[in-house]
Amino acid sequence: MNMTAMFEGGSRRATPIRDLGLTIQGTALEPILETFEREITAAGITRIRPRFYLSTEWGVPYESIAIAIPFYLARPELTMLQAEQACHVEGSGPKDILKYLRHEMGHVINYAYKLYETKEWLERFGSMEKPYEDEYRPRPFSREFVHHLPGWYAQKHPDEDWAETFAIWMTPGLDWRKEFAKWPGAHRKLEYCARIMTELVDREPLITKAEFDEDVAGLSISLEQFYKGVVGTSNERPAELEQLLRNIFTEAEPSNVRLAASDLIRRIQHDLPASVYQWTGHLPERTRWLLEFLAERADAMELTYGVEQEPRLTIAVTSLVTALAMNWLQSGQYVP
Repeated sequence: MNMTAMFEGGSRRATPIRDLGLTIQGTALEPILETFEREITAAGITRIRPRFYLSTEWGVPYESIAIAIPFYLARPELTMLQAEQACHVEGSGPKDILKYLRHEMGHVINYAYKLYETKEWLERFGSMEKPYEDEYRPRPFSREFVHHLPGWYAQKHPDEDWAETFAIWMTPGLDWRKEFAKWPGAHRKLEYCARIMTELVDREPLITKAEFDEDVAGLSISLEQFYKGVVGTSNERPAELEQLLRNIFTEAEPSNVRLAASDLIRRIQHDLPASVYQWTGHLPERTRWLLEFLAERADAMELTYGVEQEPRLTIAVTSLVTALAMNWLQSGQYVP
C-alpha cells in the first residue's frame, strides 16, 4: 500500500498533527516501554525514572528527564509513511526502538547528574559547548568511539559520544569488555561509564523535571508540512556524474527488453539511503536527493539497460553512490 497516496486521498494529510489523536497508551510502544523499564531496573538505576512522550524526533530536552519518541512510531501507517517520505525509520521494530531508548537514557543520566560538568567526563568526551551540527563527518571504524546507532553517531558531539557509550554499557547480554577489547579509546570510555554508574546507584539526581519539548499534543503543523522539511537538497550539480552514469549503463550488453535506467535508480531509492547512512554517516535525505538527481540525469541522457543486467547494474549504482557519499564526507563535495 502506498501510504503517501492514502494520506493524500483524505483530510489527514492537512490535519494538524496534534489532532490525529496520537498517544503512547494502547499502542505497540507500550509493551516496549515496559520492557525498557525492566532494563532500567536490571541496570541498577533506581533513583530516576524517565517520562516518555511523543514528539517530532528522538531526544531529551536539555536538563530534563523526559524522553521524546517520534510520533510516527505510534501507528503502523505513520511508520510506513515515514519510510516512504524520509527513507529512514529510527525505530524499525521493538529491538531497534530499544536501542534508541538506551541511547536517550544516556542523555537522561548525563543531565540528571550533570556529569558533563565533571573533570573526568570532560577529559573523556569533551566540552558540551562544542557546536552541535546536524551534518557531521565521521571517521568510520574509528576505535575511539563505540558503534551503536547508525552513522557512527558517537562522533557527532560529546553529548552523543556519552549517550552511545552508555547505551552499549546498558545493553542486556552484551559483553562490552570483550566486544571493544581492541578499541582502546572506546573501551576507556566504557570503563568510566561502568564505574560512574556504580557510584550513582545511591545518589539522588540533581535534575528531576520533565520538560516536553515539541509535545505531539501541541504540534500545529500537518503531516504535509512536516515531511516538506525532510527532503534533501544540494547546490552541487557535478557534470562529471553524467559520464559516470554513462560508463555504467552504456557498458550493458545488448538486450531485446530494455528499461529506463532511471527506473532502476528509483527502485533502490527506498532502501539504499538508510544502508549508506549506517556505514558512512551520509544523511539519508542527502542520499535520496543524490539518487533522484542521478535518475533525472539518466532520463535526460535517455539511458537504458537490458533487463537481465539489472542485478549487476544495481550493484554498480550502489557502489557509485557509496563512493560519492564518502567523497562528500571527506571533502564536502561529491566530485572533488
